[in-house]
Amino acid sequence: MTRISYVNGAYEPHPYAVVHIEDRGYQFSDGIYEYIAFYNHTLVDADLHFKRLERSLRELQIALPMSIRSMGIVIRELIERNGRADGGLYIQITRGVAKRDHAFPKHTTPSLVMTVCQAKLPKEKEVREGVKVITQPDIRWGRRDIKSVSLLANILAKQKASEKHAREAWLVDGDIISEGSASNSYIVTKAGELVTHPANEFILGGITRDVVLRLARKNGIKVSERAFSVAEAKKAAEAFLTSTSANVLPVVEIDGIKVGDGKVGVITRQLNTLYTAHIFKQTGKQL
Repeated sequence: MTRISYVNGAYEPHPYAVVHIEDRGYQFSDGIYEYIAFYNHTLVDADLHFKRLERSLRELQIALPMSIRSMGIVIRELIERNGRADGGLYIQITRGVAKRDHAFPKHTTPSLVMTVCQAKLPKEKEVREGVKVITQPDIRWGRRDIKSVSLLANILAKQKASEKHAREAWLVDGDIISEGSASNSYIVTKAGELVTHPANEFILGGITRDVVLRLARKNGIKVSERAFSVAEAKKAAEAFLTSTSANVLPVVEIDGIKVGDGKVGVITRQLNTLYTAHIFKQTGKQL
């Protein structure tokens, strides 16, 4: 089946789905995006993702190109046209096409692009045995809470991780781990406390992060949203990362140093079980 994408009101074969060269997303990274997983044709935590999408647009003063209800209708049609029961949905909204000028154009129509891709789940071995991460300087801009399409700093960090055969790069501001290049970061102290950076302008507050923290608190796990250092992370009992595509993924090594005993921890396993049950409850899909 031909892959179909949606561009500004039209469903197009993916190779021919294009935007204008003066779209401000291309010229200035003047736009935002969302990635939503779906299973059995059902979006996971759709309301939370759309809420974040609307917030990002407000922060950049970009108008919503259509109502969320209308967008939902388009998404269902797009998924159907691609013949995928399970996968990932990318939504990208930019300020639109305008003559190149740094200031906001006075009259422009936001561009809306949506694409569907294969589900991006971690390998079974990664979930079972854990993954390695490295640390890298956090060189991103000061509004990391906006899900901007400007991801160059993230790409550079992720490339370093790839070169070192690590799953992810954890970004360090001073001596504080903010988050991963494409994920949120967590440790579990030897006292059993789950620690993650607070959701402020220094991180992108993940939807999976929000759900996992809620599940942790509901199940009696002590949660502390505070900054933690590289040194504290390397002395932790457990560590893990979360994202829409990685779910809850154990981290067993940071910069070549084993976390705890170098094996997946009890709390990490518990949270992974709780989160996959959360997905099953919405979609009926057993991951």
